[in-house]
Amino acid sequence: MTDKINELLRRVEEFKPKAASEIEEFRIRILGKKGELTALMEEFKTVAPELKRELGQQLNKLKNEATARINALREELQNASSSDTSSDDDLTRPGSAGELGSRHPIALVKNRIVEVFGRLGYTVAEGPEIEDDWHVFSALNFPPEHPARDMQDTFFVEKDPDILLRTHTSSIQVRTMERQKPPIRVICPGRVFRNEAISYRAHCIFHQIEGLYIDEGVSFADMKQSLLYFAKEIFGEQTAIRMRPSYFPFTEPSAEVDVSCNLCGGKGCPVCKGTGWLEIMGCGMVDPNVLKANDIDPEKYSGFAFGMGIERIAMLLYGVKDLRLYFENDVRFLHQFDQAL
Repeated sequence: MTDKINELLRRVEEFKPKAASEIEEFRIRILGKKGELTALMEEFKTVAPELKRELGQQLNKLKNEATARINALREELQNASSSDTSSDDDLTRPGSAGELGSRHPIALVKNRIVEVFGRLGYTVAEGPEIEDDWHVFSALNFPPEHPARDMQDTFFVEKDPDILLRTHTSSIQVRTMERQKPPIRVICPGRVFRNEAISYRAHCIFHQIEGLYIDEGVSFADMKQSLLYFAKEIFGEQTAIRMRPSYFPFTEPSAEVDVSCNLCGGKGCPVCKGTGWLEIMGCGMVDPNVLKANDIDPEKYSGFAFGMGIERIAMLLYGVKDLRLYFENDVRFLHQFDQAL
């Protein structure tokens, strides 16, 4: 064992690194939890009692000298790099401008949507991504047995049935109604989470933007005109919309909103599956039970709400058919949006 200690000590003394990374690799190889010194320590446990004192002193010497040598090499390399200046460098030469990044397509689309609704008087509201059952489900008229509460659909925090990652930004609308009395006109962008398998058409993380308008005398016609204005601003003046009856626990009546396909002009193509229409959002009149749950008088006030996936709008605007591209941060993909919108 003494020969092994002396051999390792010799390697420590003769080690001459050229880069800081080599020093760290050497340290891990010699002093790490699975390093050569640790192996010698394990072997030390099996030596005869009369040899333990001498070998123990040798091991301590090896450890101390290895640690001191590594620290000295680090300091030496750092001092050398800080004092190393090339005589060829022109210190008066202007610096080179770094390459500018580009805005993410999701951020571009979100900002565009917020800007469009800002012209209609909507302000931006925000809320936490980790929420409780009340703000995500109960205050929005979800019954206790609703499948959205299943673990197959929702991410719960530490198996607590009351704490979860929000599944929609409607929770921000609830928090807005709690702290603000009508009139309310807010737009709620944010990241949401659902327990779904990741594929080209679905992801466990995505982005929503929802809107809420509550005041006296708000009607379904107000909602339709607002959404028609939005569609024309985003997809072009020629865009038409249609509403199909649907169901959401927090609105009644509810509808799905389609826009005329901007690729084929409504004539039918593979993107719109020959229908001439593309689905973009859900909407509806705020259910009176939601107003009551948030201490708003449904006899006096009415309102509408709507929500859309930002990735969905971005896919229609840019023709990107794989949702995963939005999350991979491939600069080749992102640089395509330098001049977008």
